Amino acid sequence: MVKLNKIYTKTGDDGTTGLVDGSRIGKNDPRMSAIGDIDELNSALGVAICAISDSDLIAKLRVIQNDLFDLGADLATPGEKGSDFAPSEMELRIISSQVERLEEEIDQLNGDLDPLTSFILPGGSEAAAAIHLVRAVTRRAERTAVDAAQNMAINPLALAYINRLSDYLFVLGRALNDDGKSDILWVPGASR
Repeated sequence: MVKLNKIYTKTGDDGTTGLVDGSRIGKNDPRMSAIGDIDELNSALGVAICAISDSDLIAKLRVIQNDLFDLGADLATPGEKGSDFAPSEMELRIISSQVERLEEEIDQLNGDLDPLTSFILPGGSEAAAAIHLVRAVTRRAERTAVDAAQNMAINPLALAYINRLSDYLFVLGRALNDDGKSDILWVPGASR
């Protein structure tokens, strides 16, 4: 259980922040950029939830929000190259069942959708548009996490989770557009 009595500590006034293992890194470190993008993603998802009325879907999205906190904790916990990144009592890691749950949900949602005949433009319903924005933020978070992984050991399942999440959000955006019937199709060169 997390308990915060004091919000400001002043330890970051020098431009550094603490990781789970107690080490400190610059707030501009690639690891912190990835963590910050995950935080922004979670916030954007919270805004998108406000545009959704389906209580079952909201419950699923709240699970994802919790996963995103797990993901942030995973990224904030240094590991060793070649490590199995197994969770422990002191290390919270993304695990395969979290990725597999997203894959199952993608398959369920996608089963009701007609195949795409064109790329789609973000939009349609308010809820779908909000989810497409979250998807775009997810793609940025994925890019920054991949960038961090070029320089340090990052849990491969953390990267898989982010990748799968963007796929899930794309399919969810279509589902929220009347199972794709209200998707706005891209018409190449339409404004020429």
